[in-house]
Amino acid sequence: MAEKLNLKVIELLDGRQLSISGLSRELKAGGIEEHRLVLTGYLRALRDLELLEEIEVPPAKIYALPEKGRELPPEKSRELRPADSSNPEDIYLIFRTQLLKIDLDFRIPVGVYVISRLFERPCFRRELKLAGVTQKHLDQYMEKPGIVCEAPDSYLKKARADITKIEIPPDDPAYEIRENREEVTRLANEVLAGMIKHRIDLEGLVAKSKQTTLLP
Repeated sequence: MAEKLNLKVIELLDGRQLSISGLSRELKAGGIEEHRLVLTGYLRALRDLELLEEIEVPPAKIYALPEKGRELPPEKSRELRPADSSNPEDIYLIFRTQLLKIDLDFRIPVGVYVISRLFERPCFRRELKLAGVTQKHLDQYMEKPGIVCEAPDSYLKKARADITKIEIPPDDPAYEIRENREEVTRLANEVLAGMIKHRIDLEGLVAKSKQTTLLP
């Protein structure tokens, strides 16, 4: 239920700002009914993880995805302004917003896949953290065999040397995809498409009504 709630909250806040009352009403309309105190605690936990932004609008608190710059404390405004080349971590913020929309079980393999394909090298733990993957989730995922494995140390010296725009700890492990899976590739394409839509103005190109049938 927690995972379903997480996905639904992100879906409801995509491009919107809602109060606890507003979220509660919309969740209930979607078949998810949680006590207000439980929902409040859950939203604050997401805020503490920096997966949501909490905005004071007395007497209410408004929640939103950390996607676009808004009136925030100075230490947050740099992190949330629109992406540009002067702030290399912005690419990870955009990536995180899209990655959090997919099922929890696929976030690590999709994260590793996208970063590896974008940057043509293994994906470091530091980068997964910037993309919203917690250390606990990563440790739990790596405890059992999966499609993600640690990259050999012999690959990492050059990869670390090539990274100059963010700081990678010298002992930071890196990960790569052990085998390709169709579902991972499909979700990775959705994440990449979302990143492109966020970064590029597509006004006048995107259909105003969604297509419901596939083209031949």
